[in-house]
Amino acid sequence: MTVEIIRNFLAWCSVINVGVLIYWWLFFTLAHGFVYRIQGKWFKLSVEKFDAIHYTGIAFFKMSIILFNIVPYIALRIVG
Repeated sequence: MTVEIIRNFLAWCSVINVGVLIYWWLFFTLAHGFVYRIQGKWFKLSVEKFDAIHYTGIAFFKMSIILFNIVPYIALRIVG
């Protein structure tokens, strides 16, 4: 496995994960009431708790993308 293959893999992982992150954020922002109604049937949460869980999840996912995809990609671009 060459550095070029790993670099391409990390680049595509970053693109896909950022796409999922944007989709999650847009869906949560634009369809907040719909998502809350659907998930409210499964879990008994207040709107504030629901928002806090989603914002925490979005922040964790964003930090994971940066830590596990973008930083190694940049490091491989610098080295190779």
